[in-house]
Amino acid sequence: VRHRSGTARRLSRGISSDQRPKRPLTAYLRFVMDNRPAFREKNPEASNLELIKKIAGAWKELPASQKQVYEEARKTDWKRYGEQMAAYKAQLTSAQAAALKEERRKQLEKRKSMRAKRELNLLGKPKRARSGFNIFLSENFQESEGTSPVAKLKKLFDTWQKMSTSQKQPYLQLAEDDKVRYENEMKSWEAKMIELGREDLVRSKKQRLKKKPAETAKQAETKKKSSSGGNKAKLKKSEE
Repeated sequence: VRHRSGTARRLSRGISSDQRPKRPLTAYLRFVMDNRPAFREKNPEASNLELIKKIAGAWKELPASQKQVYEEARKTDWKRYGEQMAAYKAQLTSAQAAALKEERRKQLEKRKSMRAKRELNLLGKPKRARSGFNIFLSENFQESEGTSPVAKLKKLFDTWQKMSTSQKQPYLQLAEDDKVRYENEMKSWEAKMIELGREDLVRSKKQRLKKKPAETAKQAETKKKSSSGGNKAKLKKSEE
């Protein structure tokens, strides 16, 4: 079986998504590409982030007349891009066009997901609670038998499946404690997000209830017996 290349997914024979015309650079990115070598030469010790900050500062102070030069170049390339895209799409069959559209949709979704994850990390969103198996996995992965990460994972999964309830209990208890930690941290974080006007990041009531630490079977059974005993006592008193 031949695997698809990540850099050149074949939509059909003779057509590749890599053949799709590249979108033109923005005026700012053109400025960056043109001036990066000179800025690097003047600042050889600067990190990439520091270098970009210096270039961004230079762009901000650039006179409008000089910025217009880059903007006009962008407009020219954008017109050429439109013509190239029209020619590219004209050679596609309906099936190829549909495949290309679906691939583009997935790429945009992936980028959107990555941007959202980066934003949540910057905002300090608490890490999700770990399951009992995940805790067991992290504690035993390095020492596990196996020639590859996948083999180690499979070995540990098989071991976990064969463990008795009493053997799993310490990890399950740690998982329950981690759920409590997660809920407490999320409440504080969501309160902060509301203050910042980011109610869109706050879970709905349904989601909060779903993510609360689950009641154990033993607790549920005790609660059931207690409720049943109370009902019997009420019934007996009524009969008297």
